[in-house]
Amino acid sequence: MTRQISVALLSAAALALGGCATAVPPIEVTRFHASAPAGWAPGTRYTVDTAPLGNAGAMIDPPSLEWNSYRTAVEQQLQRQGLVAAPDGARAPLKVRIGFERMNREGVGRRSPVSVGVGGSTGSYGSGVGLGIGLNLGGGPKRMADLQLAVRIDDAASGQAVWEGRAVTAVPVKAPASQPSLAAAKLAEALFKDFPGESGRTISVK
Repeated sequence: MTRQISVALLSAAALALGGCATAVPPIEVTRFHASAPAGWAPGTRYTVDTAPLGNAGAMIDPPSLEWNSYRTAVEQQLQRQGLVAAPDGARAPLKVRIGFERMNREGVGRRSPVSVGVGGSTGSYGSGVGLGIGLNLGGGPKRMADLQLAVRIDDAASGQAVWEGRAVTAVPVKAPASQPSLAAAKLAEALFKDFPGESGRTISVK
């Protein structure tokens, strides 16, 4: 009987761990805008500035392959809002500037919330058996990737920003969600959720 309970509890723990490994962390999103985005008619054209957007709106190094992943993801979201990419070399009323940052760091080790056989009179799942084996399922510190996507949409004629937003998250470096294409798609989707969004408010998107 004890062996059967042990197997059942360890199986449950493995399933819980698997769920944690595949879960997508929440993304913090902040948007700022004028009233213009709500009035953009379907078919409004835009161009993308090929100089990546850096901190505080500064231009940084030339586009990389990873930046191109973010550009693709952002353009997919723009087109879902009814905007249309202008042909190469053509003028458009909107100019889009895109930037991203990736910074790796050491995460903090933690103990898994899943507890297997910690002993006591009731045991897990009310089995009435204390198995007496404590497992630290959390492991040691993980390397984390801090990811940030920033997008600014300018009025091309005046150069003034009419919408800008930032999406930030942190994922384990080795997790599928840290891969450029997946990270870009998830951040862009969160950033444009319920576009244009409430100006000045930070929300958490899962």
